[in-house]
Amino acid sequence: MSTSLINTKLQPFNATAYHNGDFVELSEKDVLGKWSIFFFYPADFTFVCPTELGDMADYYAQLQEMGVEVYSVSTDTHFTHKAWHDTSDTIGKITYPMIGDPTGRITRSFGVMIEEEGLALRGTFVMNPEGEIKIIETHDLGIGRSAKELVRKVQAAQYIATHDGEVCPASWQPGEDTLAPSLDLVGKI
Repeated sequence: MSTSLINTKLQPFNATAYHNGDFVELSEKDVLGKWSIFFFYPADFTFVCPTELGDMADYYAQLQEMGVEVYSVSTDTHFTHKAWHDTSDTIGKITYPMIGDPTGRITRSFGVMIEEEGLALRGTFVMNPEGEIKIIETHDLGIGRSAKELVRKVQAAQYIATHDGEVCPASWQPGEDTLAPSLDLVGKI
């Protein structure tokens, strides 16, 4: 039986990422201090992956405005990320860091490694500025994710982080009513 990673801390890591034409070194220290998304996917030069990463690129400016950094991660190398970025129109529009994890250390620390294949599941992890995991979404390989829905979830996580005692109901959107759990609400929702 597995234990949930919700509210656990980001594990230490060192990795090289392809980011805006350069190779950059990243560690957990670079992630702390802001909201962040780790967006795991199986492999470069595949089929569903470019649709997901392109979708995330379309929402990246909005996430940046919300104070969120995105890190895509696969078990490919940073060199492979550059080659994919240079040859695919969809991937070419990505401006967030693309982390290479060829040893699988980061992928394993998030519990999304497919050991038999050396690839990551489609796993999304949202962390608060303290490095605590607040949202986890994991998909089978054939099911793509929605960046639009992820933005809504991050908005909800950011809201409850700054509004003690409030919770966001299903399909909550910014500006809508939230709930303040109490004995008075039991059985009335």
